[in-house]
Amino acid sequence: MAEIRNYTLNFGPQHPSAHGVLRLVLELDGETIERADPHIGLLHRATEKLAETKPYNSSIPYMDRLDYVSMMCNEHGYVLALEKMLGITAPERAQYIRVMFDEITRILNHCMWLGAHALDIGAMTVFLYAFREREDLMDAYEAVSGARLHAAYYRPGGVYRDLPDSMPKYEPSKWHNQKEVDRLNENRQGSLLDFIEDFTRRFPTYIDEYETLLTDNRIWKQRTVGIGVVSPERALQMGFSGPMIRGSGIEWDLRKKQPYAVYDKVDFDIPVGVNGDCYDRYLVRIEEMRQSNRIIKQCVDWLRNNPGPVMLDDHKHVPPKREEMKSNMESLIHHFKLFTEGYSLPEGEVYTAVEHPKGEFGIYLVSDGANKPYRLKIRAPGFAHLAALDEMSRGHMLADVVAIIGTQDIVFGEVDR
Repeated sequence: MAEIRNYTLNFGPQHPSAHGVLRLVLELDGETIERADPHIGLLHRATEKLAETKPYNSSIPYMDRLDYVSMMCNEHGYVLALEKMLGITAPERAQYIRVMFDEITRILNHCMWLGAHALDIGAMTVFLYAFREREDLMDAYEAVSGARLHAAYYRPGGVYRDLPDSMPKYEPSKWHNQKEVDRLNENRQGSLLDFIEDFTRRFPTYIDEYETLLTDNRIWKQRTVGIGVVSPERALQMGFSGPMIRGSGIEWDLRKKQPYAVYDKVDFDIPVGVNGDCYDRYLVRIEEMRQSNRIIKQCVDWLRNNPGPVMLDDHKHVPPKREEMKSNMESLIHHFKLFTEGYSLPEGEVYTAVEHPKGEFGIYLVSDGANKPYRLKIRAPGFAHLAALDEMSRGHMLADVVAIIGTQDIVFGEVDR
């Protein structure tokens, strides 16, 4: 009788849902997984170390590059930590803008997750649909910050600038004739708020389209129901957060439990799963998109009716307006000081967390009174989820590992920070 040996297989690092930066060492008995060992660090970018060498504001763009699918939510966590240490609060209008863009970011993230997860499991159409919606929301990012991905829009004391009164429009070219361009520009005639409101009207039907393709699809259910089951107790013990813990049936959402910005003034529900498998986590994220859409609508209505400042008027932390800086000596000095050496935080330490699309994104900051952090530690939600990959995939087949990586929604910028 031949001796039966377990295979040890290198899974990745070219795996599609982790674009070449996750290496899994799998021990297989035939095609059944006995052990999964994630090897991380292939994308290590030393964000925490780099932040210790720069003035506080210079690290805001680094936050965008952590989880590069949830850009403004990362900024929000960092900016809240600075504001808490400085003892300042952003104007109410700025807080509503932040909440609106946090939820836009959540939809952007979940569309990316849905498209990539479905593609990993073998459904291609959803990927194309989800990216159609991302395109509109990326235009909203671009209108407000000038960048489609790495916005650097949130600042301590508010946001970089108010919402624009007009949207950029398509122009005729050799690819688009006038008729086509008129169709594309239909919802771009008004302000950014009009454009976003138009999106919130259309989006629920798009979610219905995703659900028509997947929710009762026999193949989709065969690939996700009963796969990667995590009990509520185990989810708590392993430090899950976001849709991963809510999929296991625990109603934990920082927007409700520890409200920040104006989340206590908007109305929304927390979707919760029952079985803690890949299918439940899919349903939770789908419902989260509907709830985000609801929050965005409320923010649009409020922002319409309440003009006001979007930045504090405190030039010790916030640069003066350009025309002031050109005409007023004191403003010029403030401007020069802020952009050369920045501002100093009082000595001490602070931890702030936001409900990021993937879970609890926390910033632990230690200040020694200088103009840059003494230490910065980022609590990335994906890191705790990836640590559970071994437990979630034991006893499953090799093809199920792909579904489990997909359901965790990991992005390596934050895992390998």
